[in-house]
Amino acid sequence: MSDHDETSACCAGPPTRRAFLSGFATLALGAMLHRDGFGADGDWAPPDGRPHFTPRAKSVIWLFMNGGVSHMESFDPKPMLTRYAGKTIAETPFADVQNPKRLAVERLVVPDANGNQRNVLYPLQVGFRKHGEAGIEVSDWFPHLARQVDRLAIVRSMWTTDSNHGAQTQFHSGRHQNDGDFPTLGAWVHYGLGSLNDDLPQFISFGTREYWNKKDGHYLGPAHDAVPLRVDPENPLDFGQPERPVSARAKSVGVGLLGELNRLRAAQSPRDAALAARIASYELAFRMQRSVPEAVDFRQESEETKALYGLHLPHCRDFGMQMLAARRLVERGVRFIQVQHGGGGAGAWDAHSGLRGNHAQNALAVDRPVAGLLQDLARRGLLEETLVVFATEFGRTPGSQGSDGRDHHIFGFSVWMAGGGIKGGVVHGATDEIGFHAVESRHYVTDIHATILKQLGLDSRRLEIPGRKRLDIDHGRPIDAILA
Repeated sequence: MSDHDETSACCAGPPTRRAFLSGFATLALGAMLHRDGFGADGDWAPPDGRPHFTPRAKSVIWLFMNGGVSHMESFDPKPMLTRYAGKTIAETPFADVQNPKRLAVERLVVPDANGNQRNVLYPLQVGFRKHGEAGIEVSDWFPHLARQVDRLAIVRSMWTTDSNHGAQTQFHSGRHQNDGDFPTLGAWVHYGLGSLNDDLPQFISFGTREYWNKKDGHYLGPAHDAVPLRVDPENPLDFGQPERPVSARAKSVGVGLLGELNRLRAAQSPRDAALAARIASYELAFRMQRSVPEAVDFRQESEETKALYGLHLPHCRDFGMQMLAARRLVERGVRFIQVQHGGGGAGAWDAHSGLRGNHAQNALAVDRPVAGLLQDLARRGLLEETLVVFATEFGRTPGSQGSDGRDHHIFGFSVWMAGGGIKGGVVHGATDEIGFHAVESRHYVTDIHATILKQLGLDSRRLEIPGRKRLDIDHGRPIDAILA
């Protein structure tokens, strides 16, 4: 029996309520595809909610640092920047890093004493120390994460192509913003896998998302957009409560009537996928009125657990609450939780000037909560089945911008992953000696996607929709070197 057969056999059972509701969308999509000549011979079918092969992980917590974290000041130390600080690249042994064959166009400029612009290297703004049994160097700005380094697989060889903050969309979808709108990774996971809890959304988003990165489903449909939540048990989601008090009996009657009217309308318009998604969302919204506030209510958590996430510290309380909520949601069966730190505008990590203060402050906000999340998942036995990703849209330049900042940098940066069948205490890939180019085991952003999908038991090519074929690079390749 194949992995897929084993999974199908173990997961067989009566259809879930979510599967029943999603049937409306399946029927509508199937009708449209049949009309266009697809699926007549059984050569395509929408996902059945089961993994394609045995998964290593059930859920994903996707942590995204908006603005562009400097890889040199976080997880990829480059002491040569300090050694040759103030010199142009041509004045160092690394003059060939800007070889035109590498398609690199950098802006490492500050004025010299005569007001002329010179391309110069900018020194590291923080120290590094080796941590864990693996002896991996981590920035002093991340002391709590450094103590978790034996759980991390750090990929130091990422690259992308959008040199502005549309790269946030690119990291989530795999496509340059100029190419149009494409589903994000969370949407593909939501599309491909069934529910782990029919009373909660399977795809949740915390934090601010800029307009260019606002939606997820796109051509998969609005049913696959993330549900935005707040960590506030009194008001966790928009329109989650009626404007005036309504008795439980009246609410039940109203929901029943609305459901019947929706089903009648769906029968009249079987090709309306948006209507099907709306019906499903109404049904889920009714159940969420009770389940979501409970999931983000921390009154039953111990004081020790709250302190682990830094809820007692003003500088990290807000992000700590999101991390604790993420753990509670994973515990209750939510499949994909997307957390945006520093969203809005270009992003909080966008340090064109004042990099030292910017990154020190942002790291202070996320370091303890993320480390606490890893510890808490591990001690509850959840880390083995939960894949945690710490990502950002690009890195920052080896040279200075202005006097004390770094510009956007797409040619090399870092991401780390943990849990869900990922090896711990490993570093994969490398940038050159000044952090300019990814030069060893280079990975485009969709390789992160492919790794996550593999751990969830999904083959992205089996999720393709006829007429919506994706480029080969859209699928990416799993980073097998970091898989346990």
